[in-house]
Amino acid sequence: MGLFDKLAGWLGLKKKEVHVLCLGLDNSGKTTIINKLKPSNAQTQDIVPTIGFSIEKFKTSSLSFTVFDMSGQGKYRDLWEHYYKEGQAIIFVIDSSDKLRMVVAKEELDTLLNHPDIKHRRLPILFFANKMDLRDAVSSVKVSQLLSLENIKDKPWHICASDALKGEGLQEGVDWLQGMLYVILL
Repeated sequence: MGLFDKLAGWLGLKKKEVHVLCLGLDNSGKTTIINKLKPSNAQTQDIVPTIGFSIEKFKTSSLSFTVFDMSGQGKYRDLWEHYYKEGQAIIFVIDSSDKLRMVVAKEELDTLLNHPDIKHRRLPILFFANKMDLRDAVSSVKVSQLLSLENIKDKPWHICASDALKGEGLQEGVDWLQGMLYVILL
């Protein structure tokens, strides 16, 4: 880090960088959400399933986000835990139209919350109940009930209904996450 970077940091001119894990089952819309949060000139036109993980960056008014977009395919979910220590927040994406796999999403969430690297940390968790544009989608309230989110007492959390293809609901979620991270990091 150079002298100007240090000076900018001391003066509060440099955005604080935060590491966020983006988790959820495959085909829930994680990569599409992260892509929509990037500036329009940096967005990818063709979204393909993430193999392993990818790292994406975007900025808000006060924070610089480095997002670890983790594959949700069954064979890659064991890799998630290797990134828990570095994570300062979690975005957990649920396909709200896939009622059959909601049980699997709940199991993965429970495993995540009980992991030693997560359990005793006050990480904010943003849930996106995604794909609200689909006919079979259940409401974010119903997703919250199916995942038993009311049982999460030791971490701040928020759920947003979203349609990643149109970008609906994403800004609300990021605004909440930015506010929580700003309070936690100060």
